Amino acid sequence: MSTGASAPEGDGAGHEPIDPGLAEEVESAFDGVDLGAAQAAGAPGQTAQAGPDAQAPQGSEAPGDESDPLAAAQAENARLTDELARARADLYNLQQEYQGFVRRSRESVAGHQEAGAAGVVEALIPVLDEAELARQHGDLTGPFETTVTKLESILADKFSLERFGAAGEAFDPTIHEALMAVESTEVTEPTIALVLQPGYRLGERVVRPARVQVSNPA
Repeated sequence: MSTGASAPEGDGAGHEPIDPGLAEEVESAFDGVDLGAAQAAGAPGQTAQAGPDAQAPQGSEAPGDESDPLAAAQAENARLTDELARARADLYNLQQEYQGFVRRSRESVAGHQEAGAAGVVEALIPVLDEAELARQHGDLTGPFETTVTKLESILADKFSLERFGAAGEAFDPTIHEALMAVESTEVTEPTIALVLQPGYRLGERVVRPARVQVSNPA
């Protein structure tokens, strides 16, 4: 490339004039080169402008994509609240099952104890009948009387055994068993005239009804 300009004669600052031949060779070396574009691409501190399809560097997030800390905390609180409610429901159900088990166990134990006591009394009823018959005839005396009295006391205290049935009581078919019946003008309702065998009960449970003779109004 030729500039067509004559070589400068000096700048007045004591510099030697440039050789015209050297200047022409330097300019010819840069023929066809776009110096403006080269300076824009290689200029320090400058970056090429990103196009519309350019992607952001990995690891960076757009400001609008950041999660909301408050929303995340509210979601976690809702999840924990639900888990707590479920845990309380499970605990309540477990407590109800345990209380039911305890209640059934106590009822079962009480039932077994009552059945055992009834079995003991039923086994001793013939002995008690003989002792009561001997008492009525005046034959229950001495050490035998002491032993029978102690036995009756233990059965009453430990097992709540009660003997019932006496002449003159109103007849109650739920606790009395009529073996004989007569008519009488001296009564206004069915009444026990004679006790053939006394009855026994444990609390409210009748082990054996009293077997009696009943007088009915004439």
